[in-house]
Amino acid sequence: MTLQARDLAWETGGQPIVKGVTLRVPEGRFLGLVGPNGSGKSSLLRLLAGLRRGQGGAVLLDNRPLSTISRREVACRLALVEQQTATEVALTAREVVALGRTPHRGAWETWSAADHAAVAAALKRTGMTDRADQLWSTLSGGERQRVQIARALAQMPRELLLDEPTNHLDIRHQLDLLKLLRGLGTSCIAALHDLNHAVAFCDEIAVIKEGALVAQGRPVDVITADLIRSVFEIAATVSQDPSTGRLRVDFLPD
Repeated sequence: MTLQARDLAWETGGQPIVKGVTLRVPEGRFLGLVGPNGSGKSSLLRLLAGLRRGQGGAVLLDNRPLSTISRREVACRLALVEQQTATEVALTAREVVALGRTPHRGAWETWSAADHAAVAAALKRTGMTDRADQLWSTLSGGERQRVQIARALAQMPRELLLDEPTNHLDIRHQLDLLKLLRGLGTSCIAALHDLNHAVAFCDEIAVIKEGALVAQGRPVDVITADLIRSVFEIAATVSQDPSTGRLRVDFLPD
């Protein structure tokens, strides 16, 4: 594994938000981060990305403390897509995606064929080629989300972190995006709110409750009716398709 947290802790205003989390991101695999709203998923992702420094423990990249690595080196390796990204600058979708190439270029370097190819490929993979020359301000919420994911892909990271990436997307684009993430071959960790999406697409699942890691492992080993009741405080049944091994979660009425 290339990215991991060891006993990671962070608090704000005297309130613990992330509590001693030890987490491994399996190399080249898709890890889903699930838990109730307010459980610390977004804060944990920002800590893993190095945008926030923990007050205890460490984030390691290739067994090196993230805090000792230059921001440019980190940005060449790791990309984060957050839930909300706003800008008042009049940029086209293509120009937003091109920002993902910044860590790979010197201050005075001109654009290379590799830069152009990375941007074009990222737009194509997220289905945004036809919107490439459209102004950001005119895009729908779902289109903006796909452009931000394209920006991260243009960065060509080995580790990709996403906070609720299916927000603002319709069902078809949610499924298309999750299929894309699963097939990247990149170490990927995404906070997801839909448990059925998590068990269908993720290689592993990490469960967070009140800032603490409750469990991590294969969906079939982690997602049980007892865990759902304990963490999400709701009754559910968990069944497994005997032919595919895929899990299904059905929530029960009160």
